[in-house]
Amino acid sequence: MSVTAGCAPLRVAEWDDTHPPVSAAVATVTRVRGQAIESVEDHLADEVPVAFIYNGISHVVMLATPADVEDFALGFSLTEGIITQPNQLYGIELKTVSDADGLKGIEVHIDVATEQFVLLKEKRRNLVGRTGCGLCGAESLQQVFKTIPTLHTQTLTLNRLAIDCALQALPSQQPLQQLTGASHACALVDAAGHVLCVREDVGRHNALDKLLGTIARQPQYRQHLQHTGWVLTTSRASYEMVQKIAMVGGRALVALSAPTALAVTLAQQHHVSLIGFAKPHQCVVYHGQLI
Repeated sequence: MSVTAGCAPLRVAEWDDTHPPVSAAVATVTRVRGQAIESVEDHLADEVPVAFIYNGISHVVMLATPADVEDFALGFSLTEGIITQPNQLYGIELKTVSDADGLKGIEVHIDVATEQFVLLKEKRRNLVGRTGCGLCGAESLQQVFKTIPTLHTQTLTLNRLAIDCALQALPSQQPLQQLTGASHACALVDAAGHVLCVREDVGRHNALDKLLGTIARQPQYRQHLQHTGWVLTTSRASYEMVQKIAMVGGRALVALSAPTALAVTLAQQHHVSLIGFAKPHQCVVYHGQLI
């Protein structure tokens, strides 16, 4: 495998241990290329309703790719502040809803500590259909911004060569995107630019929650995220993505597209390095520094 000059080879064993399943359907389509018209089979990314039910009470329904659902549940619970530590989530049970045409949805039954469930009931809100917008169903301005613990007082300085290495390695670790062209990915990257773990979903926020849920279950990944590692996303950087990363002690976000003004403000407030328009040998630093 070719690598950019100065990049250490990808540690394939680490990637193989966390390789996500591909969730796609097959459809017959008509492909037009110039004057040629042909009927071929194509792959489409799966997207189904996923309902999170906490201690028997339905909380939210989102459209998501039905893969890595346990990671999704843990990551969402942490980044929404429903739990503050992974050990406050006692168990996850998946129940599928299907008919003759296939999978119609997934119920995710999540058992959390009693004290966390009491807090959840006090601030419970209706968030149905949240994939494209982080504010759907919020009942007040106070519900938009989470209370984020102050874990860092300085932003993380990133290495520009490490960013180049990660950008080169990521596409080969996006099987759903390669198959369908319809998914986002979020990756955990170490200080040297090795892509340690990737999660994909049709929604960028979902992909991030899946990644952060995976990281929460792996102590070595948590060490990377909270010290010298960073998150790479194939999407733009929204305020909510910065907020989610800060909620779990992450220190940096690198995005292939632009951040919003609110994302930059939150990054500054919570000492999260924020880089956008990342391409090989170029990027824009919105907060933090490069070496």
